[in-house]
Amino acid sequence: MSISKEQMLQALAHIKTPVTGESLVASGKLSDIIIQPQGQVMFSIAIKAPEASVWEPVCRQAEAAVKALGVSEVFVSLTEEIPAGSHQKASAQPKGPASRPSVKASQPVEGVRHIIAVASGKGGVGKSTTAANLALGLKSLGLKVGILDADIYGPSVPRLFGLTGKPAVNADNQLVPLDGYGLKVMSIGFLVDEEAAMIWRGPMVMSALTQLLRDVAWAELDVLVIDMPPGTGDAQLTIAQSTPLSGAIIVSTPQDLALIDARRGITMFKQVEIPILGLIENMATFICPHCGQSSHIFGHGGARDEAAKLNVPFLGEVPLNMTIRELSDAGRPVVIADPDGPHAKLYKDMAQQVWNSLSSGNNRNAPRIVIE
Repeated sequence: MSISKEQMLQALAHIKTPVTGESLVASGKLSDIIIQPQGQVMFSIAIKAPEASVWEPVCRQAEAAVKALGVSEVFVSLTEEIPAGSHQKASAQPKGPASRPSVKASQPVEGVRHIIAVASGKGGVGKSTTAANLALGLKSLGLKVGILDADIYGPSVPRLFGLTGKPAVNADNQLVPLDGYGLKVMSIGFLVDEEAAMIWRGPMVMSALTQLLRDVAWAELDVLVIDMPPGTGDAQLTIAQSTPLSGAIIVSTPQDLALIDARRGITMFKQVEIPILGLIENMATFICPHCGQSSHIFGHGGARDEAAKLNVPFLGEVPLNMTIRELSDAGRPVVIADPDGPHAKLYKDMAQQVWNSLSSGNNRNAPRIVIE
């Protein structure tokens, strides 16, 4: 059954806005409605941050109105556009482009003790593979662990865990995470076709991230690992603002070009007062499976040196290894496929260091960020 934008607008026209009582559609606060080829619907409602509590029922009514038309998956969020030149007090105020989407202030995620971000300054450094194996390494310590794939444009976690299918919805209208080797796993990749082009604007990305984080039945977790999208843009700032992150882990190759971007990532998290739990050097050394000779294809030791310069912990080196790559492509992370092997030990050792840092009392509430 195909539902048009016009039908959705007609349904949303019956929803009244707070205070004025005018139609939501006529208020000018409704964003463009995006309909994905698989039927998912996304839109946002522009408000001022202090009005969030009175607009929350409107958000839920809008979601219900569209679902009533026969739409199975609807992503609706409240967003705020900060106009250029505006100034507001905040605990952290990094400079950035004007009119970047903002979200509500940091709120705990129910049932989750610690949330950590695994990030990289650029793509292609093995961040998602690292996040998956680190999460499994944390689980090997006897912890209850979940992983959220926040890379909206390039979700890799479903393939890394060999998971397919859509998550169920429970009685509280929450998405139920899939099980990946004992981890609770959630990704936008479960909701869209693997080959679908994710052509979403900023507010739509913010809406999806908010729903994937907060409208999920995570239950009781010791650690939720967020596999961040690469870079230092809106998605990273949204998560930093709306989530009480206990810390961040930066993944980089030893190559100078990658380290430049890793440095930007570390700087961003420091600016918003999120502790850096450590820097990981991925693809550090390649050992030829035929002759046994080691080669430093991307250089060696760059991340360790950078960690020392920036005064952040160095968690370790992971080699450029065909086994890790093949197992990742097959949906069997090396920590699961070869739990007693040398590569699994690397991830487990790094996970132990991360847990030691978390246990020492690094958890905190995220700051309120305002972009000037």
